[in-house]
Amino acid sequence: MKMVKGIFIILLFYFLGQGISYLMSGFVPGSIIGMILLFLSLYFKAIKPDYVQDVANAFTRNMAIFFIPAGAGLLGSYGLISKFWMSILIICSVSTILVIVVVAIVQQRMEGKKR
Repeated sequence: MKMVKGIFIILLFYFLGQGISYLMSGFVPGSIIGMILLFLSLYFKAIKPDYVQDVANAFTRNMAIFFIPAGAGLLGSYGLISKFWMSILIICSVSTILVIVVVAIVQQRMEGKKR
């Protein structure tokens, strides 16, 4: 029963995010909005982490499955990727560094608030 409740909560936030994204004309993907809403609900303790922990662990253990469609899409776009590989490599490197820096700053601030 706990897994069903966790799946329901995660899907609820996913669909809420999709609805908000639709209202914003798709400016931000609904899955991202849903993740932010779920994070905020967990952070402000509106939802207990125990409710979604089992489902989140199951998704994390089987994360490789979620990359199969993306890999197939990349193979289908080989001609385009081979044409712009240097630009793609630079953009991926810079964005990865930026994400690491932002996550580090947010983590430090969140750790500082707990103390």
